[in-house]
Amino acid sequence: MKRIAVLSDIHGNIAALEAVVNDIKRKNIDHIVNLGDHISGPLWPEETIRYLMKQDWIHILGNHDRNLISQDPHDHRLSDQYSFKSIGKNEKDWLKSLPKNIEAQEGLFLFHGTPFNDEIYLLETIENGRARLATHAEISDRLSATYYKQLACGHSHIQRVVELPGSIIIVNPGSVGLPAYDDTLPEYHIMESGSSHARYSIIDYQNSLPSVDMISVSYDYKIAVKQALKNDRPDWAKGLESGYMVD
Repeated sequence: MKRIAVLSDIHGNIAALEAVVNDIKRKNIDHIVNLGDHISGPLWPEETIRYLMKQDWIHILGNHDRNLISQDPHDHRLSDQYSFKSIGKNEKDWLKSLPKNIEAQEGLFLFHGTPFNDEIYLLETIENGRARLATHAEISDRLSATYYKQLACGHSHIQRVVELPGSIIIVNPGSVGLPAYDDTLPEYHIMESGSSHARYSIIDYQNSLPSVDMISVSYDYKIAVKQALKNDRPDWAKGLESGYMVD
């Protein structure tokens, strides 16, 4: 029997990551996978990436990670600007070594957004500034010819398990480090989880179909809020504190 812990969207929140890892240590896990967006944000990018580089996990390249190694720094938005300035060549080389997708243990296919685009939400569709659950047809179209039966994605920061016809299971573990945010792409929208918890998932391959535990971990989010405010990011502070972007 394999038990795989699935993490995503840490966004430089080492405090939340350490709380999640401590929780994982109590749960008899065989493997840990990490679906990207490791450090982007106004928190602790240097400390977080150095921690991750020491871990024997599968790490996937997220869209913000890709920005840090391929985009002109003058084009970086605020979160990527801060992270880019905080890390050195060794850390950037490590990011360059990461795959965009990979098949992990038990045939679990890992990627950040969709298998073919790290900036597109797989399980959500943006409408009127909010995210709704995507339809089976929308998800299938985004998966295209992907043939895997078990898939894990991140990017939206929203914990979900979706089952498609043919016993296809898709897991989004939610975000370890950022429970709510706003973005301007593909249009302005907000993503909210509703609380300050650090989130991850465990996929358990005991039966013919895997079972999935969605886990929310309490941690001292106030230190992350303080760090965001110190770096002049009240938007992050609000999301970290409440899991909401609007009152």
